[in-house]
Amino acid sequence: MSGEFRTYDEQIAKLLEKGLAVSDVAAAKSKLAAVGYFALVSGYKEPLRDPSTRRYKPGVSFDDVVALYDFDDALRDLFERAINDVELKLKSTLSYAFCERHGEGQAAYLDPANYTPKRKKAKAVSKLLTTLGGLANVNTDYAYIVHHRKKRGNVPLWVIMRALTFGQASMMYSFLLPADKATVAKGFDHVNERELAQMMLYLVLYRNVCAHGERLFSHRAYSDMPDTALHAKLGLARNGQEYACGKRDLFGCVIALCYLLSAEGFLAFKRRLASIIDRFLRGNEAVERGELFAYMGFPENWKDVTRYRM
Repeated sequence: MSGEFRTYDEQIAKLLEKGLAVSDVAAAKSKLAAVGYFALVSGYKEPLRDPSTRRYKPGVSFDDVVALYDFDDALRDLFERAINDVELKLKSTLSYAFCERHGEGQAAYLDPANYTPKRKKAKAVSKLLTTLGGLANVNTDYAYIVHHRKKRGNVPLWVIMRALTFGQASMMYSFLLPADKATVAKGFDHVNERELAQMMLYLVLYRNVCAHGERLFSHRAYSDMPDTALHAKLGLARNGQEYACGKRDLFGCVIALCYLLSAEGFLAFKRRLASIIDRFLRGNEAVERGELFAYMGFPENWKDVTRYRM
């Protein structure tokens, strides 16, 4: 699509011109109205087109575009739910560890002395404390915060945590003093403080993709997943010194969830993920298995992720 406005009829005409079969024009218009050309067609056309001609592959239809969009929508729902579980555990573990060491008074989490003294992070720490102070002392959007402020004159950290975004909670973790970070990390099996901070940042990026309805299956993050024992045990291919997958792709998100969810929680997540992928591949011939996995960053043996001890 060029930058100019096009009516739904003109959008359909453009798709037909590019070789996309449209069997039910009325249904196609309805879907375009509900989702939008940019989000639907521009977002999901790449795997369905011949890159040399920029025309759709022979036999590809509008229904194939919708199927890929619906597949991605199911992935977004699954990953967002799983990441939310990690978010809840981080917030609970962080607030418990901090209050156990520093007390439940809000003055403790508003004291810059309880965060990293590194000068290069001073500005970011100050911004976080401004956010925390605003929630504790000024904000009126959350009834439970107002209740503690008025009735008790103190808003404990575990109350504030409910109002923080995942990104803010992850940032707070990264700013904690070393001893506090170590205590929080012990709440998550198999990861150290550095790995936990990196994985949380990675999951925040993918959680935002899910929450904003962006294309997930082929998303590439700007932040690396740390190398893990699972990368090695799965025998993932390398490009030079770096793993070819599981670093900035959706499979990296799977590895992070394997480390951070409970064993039972991750098994349930994996079963649902396998079902979504298998159902899509069974019902659609426009995208081949190997091509889909390449977009997702999945190795062929991705299901072995639960075979190994971390």
